[in-house]
Amino acid sequence: MEIHLFERLPSTQKYLLEALQQKRVTAPVAVMALEQYAGIGSRDNEWKGGKGNFFASIAIPLQMLPSDLPLSSASIYFSFLMKKTLEELGETLWLKWPNDFYVEDKKVGGTITKKTEETLVCGMGINLKHSQNGYHALESEIDSKMLLEKYLERLYTFPNWKQIFSEYEIEFELSRPFSVHIENKKRSLTDACLCEDGSLILGEKKVYSLR
Repeated sequence: MEIHLFERLPSTQKYLLEALQQKRVTAPVAVMALEQYAGIGSRDNEWKGGKGNFFASIAIPLQMLPSDLPLSSASIYFSFLMKKTLEELGETLWLKWPNDFYVEDKKVGGTITKKTEETLVCGMGINLKHSQNGYHALESEIDSKMLLEKYLERLYTFPNWKQIFSEYEIEFELSRPFSVHIENKKRSLTDACLCEDGSLILGEKKVYSLR
């Protein structure tokens, strides 16, 4: 996969989406910035930071993704593969439904996904070294460029959704003490039921994870 590396960008996600739309790049492709100053976080919050932290976006053609992957749960799929990559490199963390990386009870990063007509674009921000955006950091010695390369190696095996879900289903139990924002309201995950497509049943409402 071609990787476009920048010293500084406002947002890897915005840059990649615009570059795809303007046909300056074609998927599969990745964009990484060593610094990001106007990135997109959950609920349109900013995710920014300086050198040492991880800022990257990846575009994958839909036809390359596993046939059993529910696109509404792509954030779980991409995030869980990153979590496994970081664990392989010696870090200990877990994935809070649907897209937040946590160490114990502290958030250290997150994922956003955007589906276009033919492509899925996944953006990730992880505080590898420095606590920023009001969140904690892994305080890791991992190099961000090396992390992207290792992640892409794992992603390109494209494990099926069933395999990923079987592992994530166990880890989901760690999310129960937490809440999520659904339609601008905070909802507890205590009694949530995780469905096989990665969605949740909260009360009588089915909630999907695409964001």
